Amino acid sequence: MPTVDLNSDLGESFGAWSMGDDASMLQLVTSANLACGFHAGDPTVMLDACRTAVLRGVAIGAHPSYRDLAGFGRREMEVPAEQLHADVLYQVSALAGMAAHVGGVLSHIKPHGALYNRVAVDLEVAEVVVDVAHGLALPVLGLPGSAIEAACARAGVRFVREAFTDRGYLADGTLAPRGLDGAVLTDPRDVAERAVRIATEGVVVALDGTEVAARVDSLCVHGDTAGAVDLARAVRTALDRAGVEVTAFA
Repeated sequence: MPTVDLNSDLGESFGAWSMGDDASMLQLVTSANLACGFHAGDPTVMLDACRTAVLRGVAIGAHPSYRDLAGFGRREMEVPAEQLHADVLYQVSALAGMAAHVGGVLSHIKPHGALYNRVAVDLEVAEVVVDVAHGLALPVLGLPGSAIEAACARAGVRFVREAFTDRGYLADGTLAPRGLDGAVLTDPRDVAERAVRIATEGVVVALDGTEVAARVDSLCVHGDTAGAVDLARAVRTALDRAGVEVTAFA
């Protein structure tokens, strides 16, 4: 029986600003990547999300970002390696403390937004994130064939390959920029069919029709995509019907 993890980027509300439906998503996914305050999330949101994840038996991962609250962590930035190391360590350590306070354990790191895209292609930046993961003995979640996968291999850090059910791909296996038509998928049937094909065949179809290899350990449904709960429910139902066991990789 094929097995796959289902993850989502959650805990992205901040103060009076609300985003997504964490409580509902945490009933559907098996791993949650929780914002750590630099692109979204605040101490209350982080603690609440950790508490709900523990109650639901969902694995807790840190979702560190560039220091870019105004840009939701999606703006490209040039950050000196020493500062980036401290920023990532600070975020991951804060979430680890929150998780421990409610009886949970941090299980992995998944960079967010522009940082995620940067470590997919920039080995030097990837090594900064991997050094934090190595020091804390945590796996890293990312794109197959990316620079951060190579950095993890060099450092002896476990790398967990993921694919996106609700994002468009380019023919080279990278994510399509969000400004392109088809970069974000919002139809539950399309997203569910993609999830099943990735989980059972290891293939995702790029925007130009190219079939891209996508043999992965985890599937992501974004918590901030329009209709995210409906998408996650459709994916979970389709995977169950296809005979795919959905379980956390951690």
